[in-house]
Amino acid sequence: MSLETLWQRYLHAGYAALQAEMPDDPLACFYLAILAFGANDFARAAEWAAAASRRQPGSRVYAQAAIYLERVACQGKAGVYVDGAAFGAFIRGGGNVGLYAAVSGALREVYGQYPFLRLLDIGVGDGLALLPALTDAVRQVDLVEPSSPLLETTCAALNARGVPYRAFNQTLQAFMDSPEALAGSWDVIQATWSLQSLPPAEHPAVFRWLQAHGARLLIAEFDVPRFVALASPDHVRYVVERYERGLAEYEGDGGLVAQGFLMPVMFGYFDRSAARTNWEGPIQDWVDGLRAAGFTQVERRPLYAYFWAEAFLLDAR
Repeated sequence: MSLETLWQRYLHAGYAALQAEMPDDPLACFYLAILAFGANDFARAAEWAAAASRRQPGSRVYAQAAIYLERVACQGKAGVYVDGAAFGAFIRGGGNVGLYAAVSGALREVYGQYPFLRLLDIGVGDGLALLPALTDAVRQVDLVEPSSPLLETTCAALNARGVPYRAFNQTLQAFMDSPEALAGSWDVIQATWSLQSLPPAEHPAVFRWLQAHGARLLIAEFDVPRFVALASPDHVRYVVERYERGLAEYEGDGGLVAQGFLMPVMFGYFDRSAARTNWEGPIQDWVDGLRAAGFTQVERRPLYAYFWAEAFLLDAR
């Protein structure tokens, strides 16, 4: 039975119409596991994932999904960032090493074009992209980051280097309404994989604010295809293909990253009980949105062939 057939039955009759299925095709079994997970039927999801793994034992995705869903069936879901060790191992291992080296190098190249630079970093996190990129030209840094622990880590590193900064422990939306933001202007504003947390409906207003307050905007984002729906067959096939690559990058860690981070993220795409927090899309959509907001020059530069999607740096003025 094809994924398209299962999808159409799901759309017309709901999850209940699929509960008795047990296809021979491993991808179809995994697809049913995803639909069961979305319906909070974790026991059945674990059964289907285990069936997919038995039918295709060489699949990392199916094997790790079966382990993860068995735990969810027994213990319930956990947040993506609950396991700090897993996230730390993920972000500082695998393809992230090359990805962040590429983006930091590209940022540093831009900073080198200025004798004096006022910089705003939106969603700076723990400074993984910013800190290696800093040059003597960066005389003032403003940081916007809603996570207190991550922001504290960046601030400590800037203190150690003697770099003047202001830190704003809030979301971009809240910062935009602050007195510092309303009166502020920067030579460069940058956002590395942080604007994807904004719903597309908010992009026009945010992009107009960025255009009004920054002479130059740098955005690092992934070029992710547009899908009909998160549970549609084309998206599921994409996820399986890409996560096979991603899991292979962390194969020697005993499942730390797979179970503590990648599986929660992957199944989070299909969790209908949780509010959506991530909106990726084609890089051309970002380019079009920036141009519509008033940026007259928007260049895109390939950064890195990451397991999830090609990463680009957008340079807008």
